[in-house]
Amino acid sequence: MVSNLGDWRRTHDCNALRASDIGKKVTLMGWVQRRRDHGGVIFVDLRDREGITQIVMSPELNKAVHEKAENLRSEFVIAIKGEVASRPDGSLNEKLPTGEVEVNVEELKILNTSIVPPFMLDEYSNVSEDVRLKYRYLDLRRPELKSNLITRHKLTKTMREFLYSKGFIDVETPFLTKSTPEGARDYLVPSRVNPGKCYALPQSPQMFKQLLMIAGFERYFQVVRCFRDEDLRADRQPEFTQLDIEMSFIDSNDLMNIMEELFITIFDKVMGIKLEKGFPTISYDEAMEKYGHDAPDTRFELYLKTINDTVKGCGFKVFNEAVEKNGCVKAVNAIGAGKTFSRKDIDDLTDFVVSLGAGGLAYIKVNEDGLQSPIVKFLGEDVAAAVVKEMNGKPGDIIFFGAGDKYTVNLYLSKLRLKVGAMLGLIDRDKHSFVWVLDFPLLEWDAENKRFAAMHHPFTSPLDEDVPLFDTDPGKMRAKAYDLVLNGSEIGGGSIRIHRSDVQEKMFSTLGLTEEERTYKFGFFIDALKYGTPPHGGIAFGVDRIATILTKSTSIRDVIAFPKTQKATCLMSDAPSFIDDKQLKELYMKFEIAENK
Repeated sequence: MVSNLGDWRRTHDCNALRASDIGKKVTLMGWVQRRRDHGGVIFVDLRDREGITQIVMSPELNKAVHEKAENLRSEFVIAIKGEVASRPDGSLNEKLPTGEVEVNVEELKILNTSIVPPFMLDEYSNVSEDVRLKYRYLDLRRPELKSNLITRHKLTKTMREFLYSKGFIDVETPFLTKSTPEGARDYLVPSRVNPGKCYALPQSPQMFKQLLMIAGFERYFQVVRCFRDEDLRADRQPEFTQLDIEMSFIDSNDLMNIMEELFITIFDKVMGIKLEKGFPTISYDEAMEKYGHDAPDTRFELYLKTINDTVKGCGFKVFNEAVEKNGCVKAVNAIGAGKTFSRKDIDDLTDFVVSLGAGGLAYIKVNEDGLQSPIVKFLGEDVAAAVVKEMNGKPGDIIFFGAGDKYTVNLYLSKLRLKVGAMLGLIDRDKHSFVWVLDFPLLEWDAENKRFAAMHHPFTSPLDEDVPLFDTDPGKMRAKAYDLVLNGSEIGGGSIRIHRSDVQEKMFSTLGLTEEERTYKFGFFIDALKYGTPPHGGIAFGVDRIATILTKSTSIRDVIAFPKTQKATCLMSDAPSFIDDKQLKELYMKFEIAENK
């Protein structure tokens, strides 16, 4: 029989009782995790958000309670009253905080029943993610996901408390904003009261937080939802959460120092890990040269190196063509790989880089009795020896090469470096390696549209000494931008902003925006810059990514309560869904679905 609470009120959660509570009368409530019948005595692991307590229903203590307990099944919701007792000798459970005690049940109330769950909540390894997402409310009962969300709660709580202590003000910004198509596609919201017009959901509160600096709030933050209509992968969702920060009267070092203090506090309060002050810095150019990526994993070495000068004019056509076409030849020394990598391992690595756009994977294996490689005869022994020397190759090493345009070579060699590092056991999974990446290019060339595009966004300030390059060589300008990288994952990025309207106008001109486009997209913001804008800058951190790293999860879906799939759908609620004609008519809309060719 299902009952209501009535005058029952729990006295403890299911993780609270200890040996010091023996003899106390308690009331507990929760879910039946597991029921076991041992010779007429029924044991139940009672679970709530905090943990598990073993409860015991014995016919000797209360026959009616025991009979009712025979009907209990997994995920029934129950309330019990009873006395805390010590577990019998030999039955202590050291894995549970409550493992020294149990509760002898004197009264039992079944608050609700449950049908058989589609999967066991403590045995989920063979359950597909689609099934877990469809029954997410059950999936969230599992201790792993519950722990993840509690860790995420501690993370955002710590962020807020730290920023409050530093004088930051929490300000909400609009979700219904103006569409300014830059980068990812906007999610659009039709306006019923303004027929034919749409709002856009914010990709970030960028202009609003800068407007708050113009308004004089000086230190702003917000834990905010953002939306981007882009192709998804394990670390992306159509809606995501970021910690958004903006500060006035600062330079890059001021902001970076406070953010370091924030993360030292997060790791201390949330994880109990002490971090050292003074995160290292690396320039964008150095990161691309040594790691092939602007979010380098600095937990291990194995650096990439450009060897154009060494191989220039050699007999190997692939290398020569790369150098002649203003591309690059880069190498990485997999130290010790020759002692452990089989021929199949090398073949698998070749297939791996080919899948990323490489034409193949050249290598030189350094043996005690000489060099082993299909390319030595083309390079020539002198050039091959020079390359090995430049890469500090020793017997037992394998030197891998990439050749072609810089973008593609960096793409596949950076991923090869990570794969080889994992195969060699060089990546310490318990290490937390932070690094600031600085001096990004301000602009990048958009070959398709034959114009410059902002590498970050059009409000990023150039370095002071580079401002004159607007008129002479914009492609060489560097930005007052900074990314914070943790274990090869960019967890946050920001910049000092342009606060002078004349510099902002130069930026828009360099980006090829016409006067009409500037006014239409950013008119209100351009006007605001003319009213005494202070120097300011900010940063945004990906809360989902940080939580993923802290919980050692493999996907941000495991740190989000109700995530979407890689097709941006919710398997539980069946969103997105078709809209009926009445709703569309109210919005002055009609959908016509065409083939996407």
